[in-house]
Amino acid sequence: MQITSEQRHDDGVLERAFTLGETPGTLWTPGENVGSGPLPLVLMSHNNGLPMADPRLTARARYTAARGYAVATIDAADCGDRPRTAAHERARADLRRAMEAGEPVDELFESLVGPMVENAVPEWLAVLDALLALPGIHGPVGYSGGWAALGIRLAAVEPRIVAAGFFAGGYVPRAQREEARRLTIPLLFLLQWDDTGNPRQRALDLFDSFGGEQKTLHANVGGHTGTPWFELEDGCRFLDRHLKEGGAAA
Repeated sequence: MQITSEQRHDDGVLERAFTLGETPGTLWTPGENVGSGPLPLVLMSHNNGLPMADPRLTARARYTAARGYAVATIDAADCGDRPRTAAHERARADLRRAMEAGEPVDELFESLVGPMVENAVPEWLAVLDALLALPGIHGPVGYSGGWAALGIRLAAVEPRIVAAGFFAGGYVPRAQREEARRLTIPLLFLLQWDDTGNPRQRALDLFDSFGGEQKTLHANVGGHTGTPWFELEDGCRFLDRHLKEGGAAA
């Protein structure tokens, strides 16, 4: 892992850009006056396709880091600002046209997001290994993000991930819907009740399919980008309970 730049923010959070092979990423860690000892790690993703530098993600990452976590994100293959294949661009354009026309999109969605998950997971796992080898960072590991399909697959294959927070998406590939049934780690599921791009009933069905008993659903009125800011604070309390020693008693 090569650190390519670093910046100390006014809140004390240190932001470091890095590369691992062809994978670009960002790591945030808290100021020196926050806690002591090795830091638990949160893998934080945005919706597939959006860049890791999106202001909503960076704001969430800095807030979470300031609470005493190492937080990392990457632009995986076909995501963010990384080059995309012609096939990927065609699949995305076909999906957009179908959604605008009100046509069925399930198969188009499978052809776009299914390969994205398959390509992204190995890069996330390689970055996870590299991060946990850094001094000052340790498990347990949590996942937080809007790309539910990615989080489901990562949690299904990586036992070091012990808790996950998802921004609910109605469209999740069939493979991840099946994997969700086998997940038993604690989950926090955020649902925007009026998100026209993510069918509500599909999101509720996905929540119901998760196999664990420690799962919580927070539903708020509003559209896709209207998640209330207080949910970020609640999300950090969720992470505290499951990633920090003694958090369950806090």
